[in-house]
Amino acid sequence: MNSKNSWAHIGPVLAVGTLCLVLTPGMKAQVQTETTTTHGTATHEVQVERGEVVLVSGNDLFVKREDGQIEHIPNVPESAKVTVDGKQLGIHDLQPGMKLQRTITTTTTPKTVTTVQNVTGTVWHVTPPTSVILRLEDGTNQQFSIPRGQKFMINGRETDARDLRRGMTVTATRIVEEPITVVSHTREVTGTMPPPPPAPPANVPILVVVSRPTPAPAEAAATEAEPAKLPKTGSIVPAIGLLGITFLVTSFGLTMVRKLRSVA
Repeated sequence: MNSKNSWAHIGPVLAVGTLCLVLTPGMKAQVQTETTTTHGTATHEVQVERGEVVLVSGNDLFVKREDGQIEHIPNVPESAKVTVDGKQLGIHDLQPGMKLQRTITTTTTPKTVTTVQNVTGTVWHVTPPTSVILRLEDGTNQQFSIPRGQKFMINGRETDARDLRRGMTVTATRIVEEPITVVSHTREVTGTMPPPPPAPPANVPILVVVSRPTPAPAEAAATEAEPAKLPKTGSIVPAIGLLGITFLVTSFGLTMVRKLRSVA
C-alpha cells in the first residue's frame, strides 16, 4: 500500500455527494490528472532610493544616501547597468557627483492551483466507512479516504462503503485546491551626470592677479628716517678759520697805515 490520500468524493456526481460505482471487471485501472491555475489581483509596491556617487574603486561603489549616510556596495558585477541619458553605463563609467536613483517594484500575485484527478481502479480492500484501497493500472495499491456520509450507487441502489467488494471497479474524482502567492522583484537604476563647472560670461575681461614681494616695513622706515649726509667741504670749521684769517690781515693792514702816517 502506498500513501494515503483524502478524496472529496468517489464517483462522477460530486455535486450531489454520491458515487457511481461502475461494475466493469474488465476495465483497466488508470489515473488522469488535470491542473489549472487561477490568478488573483496582483498588488504592486514601489520603493525609490536616491543617492550620489562619492567614490568608485575597482568594482566597489560608495554612495551618499539622502540621509547623509555613506553606503558601501562591494563587488558590483560587470553586468550591472545604470541608464544615464538613454545610455547603459557600467560600474567603471560612474563618476563622483553623479545622481543615482534605484526603483524597486515588488509584485505580489495570489494564485490558486486546482488539481483534478480521476482515478479508476479495482477494489482491493475496504475499511468501511473510512477508506478503500484500489489496485491501479501500474499494479500498485493506493489507499484513499472516504468522506463522512459518502454514498455509493451500486446497480441503481444507493448504499455506502460497506457494500463495496473486492474486485469491483470504481471511478473516483479528487479535487485539490492549493492557494499560493508569487512574489517578484524588478530593479531599475537610473542616473544623471554631474553638472559641468560654470563658464565665464562672454565679453568680460578676466583679471589675473600677479603676486610681487613687498619690502619689510622695518627696512622701509629706516630708509625714510636716515638724513642726507653733507659733503666734507660743507663743514662749519673751515669757514670759521677763514673768517679769522681775514680779520687778522685787516688788522695788520690798518696798523701799517697808522705807522706810515706818523712818520710822515
